[in-house]
Order: sequence, then C-alpha cells, then structure tokens
Amino acid sequence: LAVVRERGMDTAQATSPGGCELVQSIMDCTGRWLNSIPGNLRGDTEELFLDDNTIRVLSNVSLLLYPQLWHLSLTRNSLELIEPGAFLSSQGLEVLSLTDNLLFTNYSLTATALSALPALRMLDLAGNQLREDMVSVLVSNLSSLEFLSVARNIIMRLDSSIFTNLTQLLELNLEKNYIFEIDNAFEGLQRLQRLNIAYNYLPCLVGFGLTQLRVLNVSNNIIEWFLTLQNDDLFELEVLDLSHNHLLFFPVLPRQSKLHSLLLQDNRMSFYQQLPNGTSLANVTMQFLIIDGNSTNITTVRLWDELCHSNLSSLRLLDMSQNQVWGLPDDFLAQMPSLTHLKLNQNCLEAFHLSEEDPLAMLTELDLSQNQLVELGVKVGLGDILPNLRLFNLSTNRLQALPPGVFTHTRKMTTLDLSRNRVDLCPQPGEAESLPCVDIRGVETLTHLSLAGCGLQGLSSRPFQGTSLRHLDLSDNRQVLSGDLGWLQDLVLTLQVLSLRNTSLASTAVDFSALSSLVRLDLSGNSLAAFPPSLRTLRLRSLDLRDNCLPALPLDVVQVPLGRSLRELYLSRNPYNCCTLGWWDALQLAEGLRVPDGREVTCSHGSRALSPGALPEPVLQSCRWQTADLALLYLVLALPTCLTLLVAFVVVFLMLKEKLLKMVKTRCGVSSPY
Repeated sequence: LAVVRERGMDTAQATSPGGCELVQSIMDCTGRWLNSIPGNLRGDTEELFLDDNTIRVLSNVSLLLYPQLWHLSLTRNSLELIEPGAFLSSQGLEVLSLTDNLLFTNYSLTATALSALPALRMLDLAGNQLREDMVSVLVSNLSSLEFLSVARNIIMRLDSSIFTNLTQLLELNLEKNYIFEIDNAFEGLQRLQRLNIAYNYLPCLVGFGLTQLRVLNVSNNIIEWFLTLQNDDLFELEVLDLSHNHLLFFPVLPRQSKLHSLLLQDNRMSFYQQLPNGTSLANVTMQFLIIDGNSTNITTVRLWDELCHSNLSSLRLLDMSQNQVWGLPDDFLAQMPSLTHLKLNQNCLEAFHLSEEDPLAMLTELDLSQNQLVELGVKVGLGDILPNLRLFNLSTNRLQALPPGVFTHTRKMTTLDLSRNRVDLCPQPGEAESLPCVDIRGVETLTHLSLAGCGLQGLSSRPFQGTSLRHLDLSDNRQVLSGDLGWLQDLVLTLQVLSLRNTSLASTAVDFSALSSLVRLDLSGNSLAAFPPSLRTLRLRSLDLRDNCLPALPLDVVQVPLGRSLRELYLSRNPYNCCTLGWWDALQLAEGLRVPDGREVTCSHGSRALSPGALPEPVLQSCRWQTADLALLYLVLALPTCLTLLVAFVVVFLMLKEKLLKMVKTRCGVSSPY
C-alpha cells in the first residue's frame, strides 16, 4: 500500500522519546516491540507506522493525541480489536493498513470503529482470516473508500450484498482467497476500474459485463471459459490477465473495447477450425446453459468464429505462450493492426506463415521459440513484412533454413535467436552454398545473434559480412572452431560479447587479439590446459574460464592490460595446483576485480581438493619443498654424503697410519730412526 503526498524538501531526521524515528511529520515506530501506541509522540504527527509490533487492542484513547493523523499502518501486529471510539479524534484518517492481524475475532466491534472514518479512502484488510460475511460487516459503512484489499483471507463466495455501499470504489483486491463463485457481486460498483481476483478457484467467467473496468486480473484460477456479454456497449477494458488457468478456447471478448494487453499464458487453449490431422470443425457449434436465478438461457456460439465479433484493433500485447496451439485461424493476426508484442512460445506450432495481407506492421517482438516449427513461410513481394520487428526468437524448433530474403524488409531488427535449430549460415557469395542455410549477410541493424546448440561444423568464410554484431553466442557447437577462423574479420570492430562455451576449445593458438572491442568473453566448458596468450592484450571486463583444465594462471595476469581492465573473473572447476598459487594471491589484491565464484574455486594437492585461501600448514610446507631452488636442494642432499665420506676417510687414515708409513719406507729403501 503506497501513498505519496507533496512535501517540502526538508528531510531532517530525529529520534522521539519512544525510540521512533521522525522525519518531518512522519513517525516510524516499526519493530519496536510496542504493545500499545506511544503517548509521547509529537502531536502534529500526520503519518504513523507501527508495523511489526505486538499491539493487540487499539483502545478508545490510543489516538487522542494525534488529531492530524491521515495515514496509520498497523501491519503485522497481533491486533484483535479496534474499540468503537478509537478513531473519533482522527476524523481525517485517509489511509489505514491493518494487514496480517487477527481482526476476525472481534470484527463487529472493529466495524463500528471503522464507520467513524468519513474520509477513509484506502483500507487494507489482507491476511486477517476473514470470511465473506465478516468483510460485508466491516465495509458496510465505508462509502468513501476508493481502494480496498481483502487479499489472503478465507472468502469463498461473493454476492451482491458484500460491497453494496462502496459506490466510490476504484480498486478492489481479492487475490489469494478461496473464491469459487461470483454472483452479481460487482454490479453496484459503478466506478470500479481495477479488479484483482487472482489465485482463487473460479471455474469460469460467463456473462462478463463490467463495462467501466479497465484492468481485470483473474490469473491463477481454474477458468475453462471466459464469455463476455455480446452487445454493442463500449467496454473500457484495457488489460485482461487470464494466464495460468485451464482455458480451452480463445476468450470471447467484447465487440467494442479498448483492450491493449491480453495475457493468456499457461492454459490449455487451442483453435479448432483446423485440427492437426486435417479434420475441420468449422461448422460445429457449442451451447452454453446459463442459469441466473429462476431464468435459464441457452447461448449457441461457434467458438472458432467468435474472434470475428471481437474488436482487437487496439491490442498491443498478446501472450499465448504455454498453450496447445497447433495453428492460427485464417486472418487471426489481420484483426490486430496495432500489435507490437506477440508471444507464441511453448506451443505445438509446426508452421508459421506471414504475408503482405497480414503485415504486422507495428510488431516489434515475435517469440516463436520452443515449438515444433519445420517451416517459416514468408511471401516476400513488393510490400513490407515485419518492417518494425526488433526481436525475433525462433530458438528450440526444428528449422533447417529460413526463406531467402526474409530479412529484406526487417529494417529495424536487432536481435535474432536461432539457437537449438539445425541451421547453418550461408557462405560468401560466389562460394558453393550448402543448402539449406540462413542468410544474415547485409542485415545492418542486427546486433545480437544466438546460434547456440545448432550443430555448426565450422563457419564458412564471412557469413557475418555486412552486419554490426555486438553479441554473438556460438556455445554448445562442438565443431564450430574446427575450420578457418576468417569469419572473425568482419566482427573485429563491433563485437563486444562472445560466448564460446562448450565448443571443444583446447588450443591456445586461437588468436583473440584482433577483437579490440570485446568486453565479455565466455570460454567455459572447454579443454584449455594453458591460459591463451592472445587474451593478455584485450581489455575485457568479464572473462569466464570455468570448467577447463587450467593448472594455473600467469603470475603477471593482473599487470597486463587484461588484468587492469577486468572487473569480473569466473574461475571455478579447474584443477589448479596448490603449490603455484601466486596468481591467486595477486588476484585478491587487485583493486576493482571480483571473482563471483571464488568460494567454489579449489586447488589440488595429491588427491585432496582444497580452498586456495585456507591451505593447511603441512600442505604449505610440502609446497615449499616442491618449489625450492633445485641447486640448493641438490647441495643439501649431497652435503651429508660428502661429510660421511670425509669422516670415513679420516678414520681409516688414522687407523692405518703406521702401516702405511712402514710400507712407504720399505718400498723406498730408506732407514729412518725411531
């Protein structure tokens, strides 16, 4: 519940004696463990927030000291009772939030207290375990209300007696109750513009006739049918949300309306004019038995023709994703000349046809992903088809090619997603073209292209000629780098984001140095055993090296141009050597560089996987021996042996000294006196 009023620029903050925060005339006592409203707050308080406290009773004297109060919030207390005279001194109260309390216990006395608020405009009773009869009593005398929320209660059925006196109501929130039936509950609300009945148990909406309503949200119910009264009245309806229901047919909409957003996501909807097996049900009718009190009406409709009676000329957004649509009726899109966003993803489409008769001249986004498309039919003539299209999503289909010239008239397309189709790119003119293929050459406006998981077997020369690609995704193509990499030459000046994830990249000989504009590079999921030297001169801001075979990074990685420009570096799931972590220490000291997966980075020492930031002392000692100077190591190993040999020589010499002298004397023949 948000309320905004014009105030001055002075936002001086102070603390009141009760520990509450004061900003101008706004008092915030949230989460202060209060069991009653403090009596020592400023008397000119206009807004008082008492959320997250333990107040159980709002007594007759609680607000006597605050006659200027216009906004009171008691959300998430244990409020069970508001005494009948509690608001007698606060006749100017306009906004009251009582969310998540226990008002069901004494609702009749609380209703008496609320009836003393002639200026109340906004009331939030969500989460109070209220039944429909309790709600009727609580709001029976609140004719000034403009906004009412009774969400998250236990309301099950609505009839004409509940909201009878709310003649000024503009917005009503009934979401997350247990409503399964509505019987003329809103007919008296002549000013109602926004109605939210989401997350309930409504099985159908038949005879919808709230002409003044602008926004209707009935998502997340179990609705199978939506039928509007078929007359020539002008409906003000602008937004209709029927998503996450059980709709079997396209809704029967008003003949005259201002509808611009129609949300039909996640239903069971299909069109039955032509079934996938070729059967036609165009002449089959359906009958609805409508029982209203003592009167019974039988309405006969041909649901697949009802579109012709609905005015969809103002529709800008149509979301029919996650349904069971096999195909669209004839002239279905021709009724929507203002359509800008069309979502048909996650359906059963096998073909999609565009022609000059259905130009979709205003369409900027078309999503046909996750279907079973094997054909995209485009009748290209002199007229424009999709002239304003900016985003075209064809991912996860069974396409092998696109019609030649399909992008001839798409003068504004910036994003094309062909991922997870078995497509190939057309080569440079003059070379043998391996049909079928997709030709994107010369699409000057194209900046984002995804070809992930297309099974590309190396790219022909210059397939991107004439484009200005900034984002290119070639991930999950195991052989895309197997051929000549000359295709990079047309992207060196524009390419900013390149994904080569899971492309079997193992060689460091791939030269990235020419991609001077590159700022984000994804090399994860490959077999790199060394850091590619050509990356050192790039000025990337993000680099992903996860899931490779890297034992270490260069020690000077933070000193080269790459290290100085990097802001994001992903490194986990590599077999780093725990004894060569100088680069890791340098990364930790680099200013402005972040390793988002740093906690997942491990290094190997023997058979152990350790965190590089917390190596045990025995591991550090072992690493010191492994990284010591070899000459010194050999000297240390040889010194004990040399000393041992020297000592042994001296001992032997002393023991055999006299015998040696006699032997020498005998040999030389010279007598020596003793």
